[in-house]
Amino acid sequence: VQLQASGGGLVQAGGSLRLSCAASGRTASVYYMAWFRQAPGKEREFVASIGWSIGNTYYADSVKGRFTISRSNARNTVYLQMSSLKAEDTAAYYCAASFSRFGSSSRDRYDYWGQGTQVTVSS
Repeated sequence: VQLQASGGGLVQAGGSLRLSCAASGRTASVYYMAWFRQAPGKEREFVASIGWSIGNTYYADSVKGRFTISRSNARNTVYLQMSSLKAEDTAAYYCAASFSRFGSSSRDRYDYWGQGTQVTVSS
């Protein structure tokens, strides 16, 4: 599976941004897609995940109510709509795909990763 993330950029605090992650290859074997993020000097952390078939979603507490993950099966694309952005949301955002039938917030459960897309929120 190949993952191509896009949509990052510079935005002011309180603003919005939408990230996209286009998947190709063995997408029929994917059960969950997720977004993680990594700020400088910090570990990569879970942001949100979505079941590829059912569309069930999970969010980190830090983004709940502000971020929305969605997917387009027809386009093999996952989105992350980010609103009410804060300076602490600044990070490189990575999309990931899992072949596991069970959703997870653990990095170890994801089999494929896209390149990061940088999100910078100015305060």
